[in-house]
Amino acid sequence: MPHFPGAFRILGSGMHFPHPRPNGPPMLRRKPLALRTLVLTIPLLVAHGLQEPLVAQAQGSGELRPMTFLDVQHLRSFGSPTVSPNGQYLLHTVSAPNWEEARSQTDLYLVPMAGGAAQSRRLTFTEDRSETQPTWAPDGSYFIFSSNRDAQQNAQGRNQLYRMRVDGGEAQRLTDAPQGVSTFAFSPNGDWIVFRSGSSGEEQLYRIPVDPAGLATLNLPSKGEQVTRHPAGVRSWDFMPGGGDIVFVALAAPDADDRRRRDRGFTVRIQNQITPLEALWTVPLAGGEARAIAQDDAFSVARFTISPDGRWVGFVGESAGRYQRNITESGLYADLYLLDMLSGTLERLTRSEEVSPSGPYFSPDGRWIAFTAPTDLTRYSMANRRLHLRETASTGGAFRVLGEGFDGHISVDIWSADGGTIYFNEGIRATRQLMALDLGRDEVRQVTRADAALSVSEDETTGTLLINYQDPRTPPTLFTAPSIDALADRSRWTQLSDVNPHVRGFALGEAREITWTSSDGVSVGGVLTLPVGYEPGRRYPLIVAIHGGPASADLLGFNGGYGAQIYAGDGYAVLQPNYRGSTNYGEAFRTGIVGNYFPPGYEDIMTGVDYLIAEGIVDGDRMGALGWSAGGHWSNWILVSTDRFRAISSGAGTSNWISMYAQSDVQRNRQFYLGNQLPYENFDAYWEQSPLQYITRARTPTMIHVVEGDPRVPSPQSVELHMALQKLGVPTELFLYPGNTHGIPDPRNRLLKSVSEKAWMDYYIRGNGSGFTWDHVLSTLSTP
Repeated sequence: MPHFPGAFRILGSGMHFPHPRPNGPPMLRRKPLALRTLVLTIPLLVAHGLQEPLVAQAQGSGELRPMTFLDVQHLRSFGSPTVSPNGQYLLHTVSAPNWEEARSQTDLYLVPMAGGAAQSRRLTFTEDRSETQPTWAPDGSYFIFSSNRDAQQNAQGRNQLYRMRVDGGEAQRLTDAPQGVSTFAFSPNGDWIVFRSGSSGEEQLYRIPVDPAGLATLNLPSKGEQVTRHPAGVRSWDFMPGGGDIVFVALAAPDADDRRRRDRGFTVRIQNQITPLEALWTVPLAGGEARAIAQDDAFSVARFTISPDGRWVGFVGESAGRYQRNITESGLYADLYLLDMLSGTLERLTRSEEVSPSGPYFSPDGRWIAFTAPTDLTRYSMANRRLHLRETASTGGAFRVLGEGFDGHISVDIWSADGGTIYFNEGIRATRQLMALDLGRDEVRQVTRADAALSVSEDETTGTLLINYQDPRTPPTLFTAPSIDALADRSRWTQLSDVNPHVRGFALGEAREITWTSSDGVSVGGVLTLPVGYEPGRRYPLIVAIHGGPASADLLGFNGGYGAQIYAGDGYAVLQPNYRGSTNYGEAFRTGIVGNYFPPGYEDIMTGVDYLIAEGIVDGDRMGALGWSAGGHWSNWILVSTDRFRAISSGAGTSNWISMYAQSDVQRNRQFYLGNQLPYENFDAYWEQSPLQYITRARTPTMIHVVEGDPRVPSPQSVELHMALQKLGVPTELFLYPGNTHGIPDPRNRLLKSVSEKAWMDYYIRGNGSGFTWDHVLSTLSTP
C-alpha cells in the first residue's frame, strides 16, 4: 500500500482497553474501577491494498466476504444528474474518496437513457483533479463543466469552464478568470454563458458568447465581458425568462468599515454582528446599471424564485434584527413576499411567528402560488407542514390550506404539467416514498410502495423522472421511469448508475422493518439487521444504534446505523429504533417527547430490545448501545437509566441541558422539547431532563466522541460527562476530534471513530481484543 504523509495502514484484529471486563451486569460491580492509559487496536479492517484488488478477488473467486469500515471509506457516489435537451443522454458525476489524503476526486460520465448504466462511458480521466457541474448546451450538441484540471498553469488553482462534445475528445477551455469560476449557466436563448467570479464578497457576473461566430472573435480562454459592477458583489442569481435580464441578490451597500478593520488585521469574531441587509436587483444581460427591485429596512432578501412566465418573483425576507437574522435558526423569523414585475407592487404573503415557511412555489403556468408550513402560522410548533395555495394574481387573497387529512409533512418536489397535482417525497415508517396531493380533491395518495428509501425528482428541461434509490442491499443508485404511473412497477425502471458494483461481493446481513409495542401501548417501529449467516433459534449479541435528530428516522437503506453491516458481518444483530420523537410515524409520535424528553423514547428503545429477546434473536446479557447527536443524547440517558448494556458509545451527546442551551447554535427546538420555557425561567425543567443529574447511577463502560468545535452539541457537554465518569470510577474514554462541524470532518478520523467504537463493543460485550497499541499505527506513518 503506498504511503502518504500522515497516512496510516490499518493492521491488527482487535483493540485493547485495559479496563476490567465485566463478568455480569455493570450495576453488580459496586467497587470503582481504576482507570489507566488508553491503548488502541483497530479491528476488522483489511490491511493491504486499495479497494479494486479486493473487489476483483471477491468477484473473481465467487466468494462473498463481510463488509469492513474501510469498505465504507471507499464507497463512491454519483451526483449532478442532468438530461440532454433531446432526452437521449444523461450526464452525471462520480466522486471517488481518498480517505488517506482526506479528499475526493470527481469525473464525468455519459449514459444513454435507453441503454442505461450498462452502456455508461467515462469521459474524464484526471487522477488528481476534478470535473463537476456538467451543463448541457441548449441544442444538446455539447456540454460545459467546471474543473481545476489546469490548476498548475493557473496560479490561483481555481475552477475554470470547459466544453466537450458528446462524442468525447479533448475538452476546450473557455474561461481564464483570475479568481476562478463559481456558478454559471447558459442564457435561456443559448447565446451566452454567464458565470460568477471574484474575491469573496466582491463576486461579479461575466459573459462569453457561445455561438461559433462569437467564439471565433475571442482569444480563448477568455476572462469574459463584465455584466455587473455592484459594489457589494453578487450573491445568488438567475435569468428572467427570455434571458434579457438577470435577477440577483446583493447587499444594499457594502460594509466599508468592516472591510477596513479586517484588512488591518482585526480578526475578532463578533457574535451576531450587525451586517448590511440584502436586496433584490435586476441588470440587463447586455450590461448596464443594476436596479433594486425589492429593498426595505424591514427585511433582508435571502433567496428567490421566478414564475415561469416572468411576471412574478417570490422571495424569502429574513428579519432585519441581528439576533434573528445572523443565526442558524434565521428561517424561524422569515416571511414570504411576492413581487409583481409589471406594476412593481410588493405583497407580503405571510406574517408568521417562529414558523419558517418554505417556498414560494409557482405552478408551471404561473397561475398558482404555494408555500408549505403548519396550519397555524402564529406560534412555534412541530406540527405537520401543509400546502398553502392561492391564485398568484389574487393580491391580498387568502390561502387555501390543503393536505390536513395526511398525517405527515407535505413539500413541493414536482408540480404536474396541468397544475392539478403536487408530488412530494416523504418518509413512511422505515421507508421513503413518493406521494401525490390532488389539489382539486384535497387528497393524498401513495405513489410508490417499495421496501426502500427513494426520492423522485424531475429534470427541469425535459421532464424526465429521476429516482435516487437505495435499499439494504443496494447503495444509492440512480434510475429513471417513463412516467409517474410507471413508478409503481419496478420492471419499467431503467438503471442509470452503477458506481459501486463491488458491493455484490459483500456478505450482507438481512435487514427488515420490524414493529413492537411500547410500555404505554404505542406502536413503535425500526430496522433490524440480522447477522450474516443468521441461524433461527440462536441468540446473538446486539448493538442498539440510535439515530440523531430526534426528528429523523432510520430507513431501509444501505448500511445504516453507523455501519450496521460491519457489525452484522462480525456476528452482531443491530437494532435501529425509530423511538418517540422520530419522523415518519405521525405528528403525535413525533411530538410525543415534548415536555418529557427522554422517558417515552427510552421506553420505546428498551421494549424493542425486549421484543428481540422474546423472539429468541438476541442474547440479553451481551448488548451495547451507541449513537450520535440525539442518538448520543439517548445513549447518555441509557447510561444513567439501566445496567442492562455492557458497553455504550456516546457521540456528540448532551449531558446538561442548562449549559447546552446557550452553548449551542440552536435554541428554539430545545426550548420546545423541554417544556417551552426559557431555562432562565425554569431551570428545574432543564435539569430534571439532564443525564448529568443522575450520573452517580452510571455503571456501564462508556466511550465518548465529539468534535472539539462542534457548534450544535458543543464539546463541553462531552467533557462534563467524561469528567463525571472518570471521577466516579466508570470505565471511560474521550476522543476529541479537530474541526468545527457537528460531524467528524476528516475521513481518517471517521474511520478511527468507527473502528475504536467497535473495538470498545467487542472488548466489553464479547471479551475480544488483542492488546494492539497506538505504536502499531504510529509506526506505519511516513518518516517526517
